[in-house]
Amino acid sequence: MRPLELRDLSAGYSSGRRRTVVVRDLTLSIAPGEFVCLVGPNGSGKSTLLRTIAGMQPALAGKALLGGSDVAALAPAERARRLAVVLTDPLDIGAMTARDLVSLGRYPHTDWAGRLKESDRASVTWAMAATGASTFADRPVAELSDGERQRVLLARALAQQPTLLGLDEAVAFIDVPRRVELVQILRNLARECGLAVLLTTHDLDLALRHADTLWLLEPGGDGTRVHAGGPEDLVLAGVVARAFAGDEVTFDMQRGVFVPVPAMLAGVAVSGDGLAAVWTRRAMEREGLAVEESAPVTVEVGDGAWTIRTPGGSSIATTISETVAQVRAALPDLADSPVKQPR
Repeated sequence: MRPLELRDLSAGYSSGRRRTVVVRDLTLSIAPGEFVCLVGPNGSGKSTLLRTIAGMQPALAGKALLGGSDVAALAPAERARRLAVVLTDPLDIGAMTARDLVSLGRYPHTDWAGRLKESDRASVTWAMAATGASTFADRPVAELSDGERQRVLLARALAQQPTLLGLDEAVAFIDVPRRVELVQILRNLARECGLAVLLTTHDLDLALRHADTLWLLEPGGDGTRVHAGGPEDLVLAGVVARAFAGDEVTFDMQRGVFVPVPAMLAGVAVSGDGLAAVWTRRAMEREGLAVEESAPVTVEVGDGAWTIRTPGGSSIATTISETVAQVRAALPDLADSPVKQPR
């Protein structure tokens, strides 16, 4: 039996007789040990769908099943034993320590007085170790950094020992290295513990690199479509590029990232191998230049030196910043192009 099954689920909002359907007729599931990232443009319905799955708002149609049971019919304690949710909503935690907050995750398993047994304390200790939160277990939560606090909230969810873990933008407000670490923790937990994980995120690059499966929401004139599949398969099918299409950016399918649409004021050819050449090409794209195989201006990347060749001669630079400056000077159309003011 799967931790999560969606059967013809429609999610959205109701106000009197008016209904606003955000996503409709979803039939999807998550297997034990599967790490799923729910992605889509702003306003596509990611948080709405997660809250509906968690039973925090009613489904407009269909069902979300947790371990075969309709989430709407489960008693709160039983729901908490099957599903743990980490949201971005602020918490009033008072003077709690990190360990105190994680211990709250055991309450679905305790008696009416909330007394912790030795097994409960062992679960708390394991959850903090699994998320790398043990070193600050006795510090007040109010004194923790954003990254540390997210680890504690994740540990609290793990202490519930759910079969499904849902997280809404859990990596949104922490720095990039800690973001990667946290996502890798989630992936390892899915693999090692058989935990089903559903993470909503705006970080498409992170999702493409780490998710087993993407649920991609694509808004359109006839409503939001949901594409489910391996990240690489959705990229090759053109779904990722289409869902996030814009006038100013384009999806580079070779590198799996969004890049600015070149201003096409000029082109530059970059030759060379290694990291210096890679970052030189990125710098040229940042300047709005089209990096081409042949162009009037070329940059040859060598060992600690960049040779810039133009129809008027050649010059040497010792950093990428100097190279960019010399390329700009060789391309007056770019250097002198005024910024267009809105009318």
